[in-house]
Amino acid sequence: MLTSEVNRRKPNEKNGSTGLFNQLSRRTVNRSADKMLSRLALRNAQALPAIAHGAQALSSSSEASNRPVRAEFGGKVRLGFIPDEWFTYFYPKTGVTGPYAFGLGLTTYLVSKEIYVMEHEYYTGLSILLMCIYGVKKFGPAVAAYADKLIDEQITDLNESKNSEIEYYESSIKDEKHSQWQAEGQTLLMEAKKQNIAMQLEAAYRERLAHVYSEVKKRLDYQVQIQAIERRISQKHMSEWIISNVLKSITPEQEKATLQQCIVDLQGLAART
Repeated sequence: MLTSEVNRRKPNEKNGSTGLFNQLSRRTVNRSADKMLSRLALRNAQALPAIAHGAQALSSSSEASNRPVRAEFGGKVRLGFIPDEWFTYFYPKTGVTGPYAFGLGLTTYLVSKEIYVMEHEYYTGLSILLMCIYGVKKFGPAVAAYADKLIDEQITDLNESKNSEIEYYESSIKDEKHSQWQAEGQTLLMEAKKQNIAMQLEAAYRERLAHVYSEVKKRLDYQVQIQAIERRISQKHMSEWIISNVLKSITPEQEKATLQQCIVDLQGLAART
């Protein structure tokens, strides 16, 4: 970048002010481009965790959908024991006859170089192989049917256990939902109990309030009765004191004169009537 900038500056210095203007404009463009790239990189860095999380969720879902399934039959083979994939591997490069030519050539090479020696064990193995082939052809179908029967029984047992587990968990889910419904009823019952307790507290408060009112009223009535009795006693005492003093102040002559005056007044009233 430094050499390119130096090479750019040399012709620009010869051109004078025009070169300087071009240089400044290029720097401005480069700075704006760097800022735009940095902002873009920052946005990508911020979006990277979300993308990674989405990719992880997608991979987990794909793994869950691509679960291995037990194969019912074995893979395709040729010549009784060689997998078919070994033959198809040679088709793009050697054609159809390539695998056979390769196998024949390899066998010829091993035998000719005495890497594989055909001693008496070879013929023993060949005899055993022929016996195995005869046994497979003769008893293979019956053994396969018996093995298929055992596999079907195992699959049936596994499916029964799986179905029983599913039924158990479904019943557990149903019981849990019923328990949740009962728990909701317990919440309503607790609310009702709280309201009953609040009503009981209110009733106890009002009862105590009435008791306080009656006790205060009794004490006030007692004070009123005391004051009324004291007033009555004081009035009675005052009246008795006044009467006794008045009687003490009246002399016998005044009493006799008053009695005579009363008699005269009665006679006058009798004469008028």
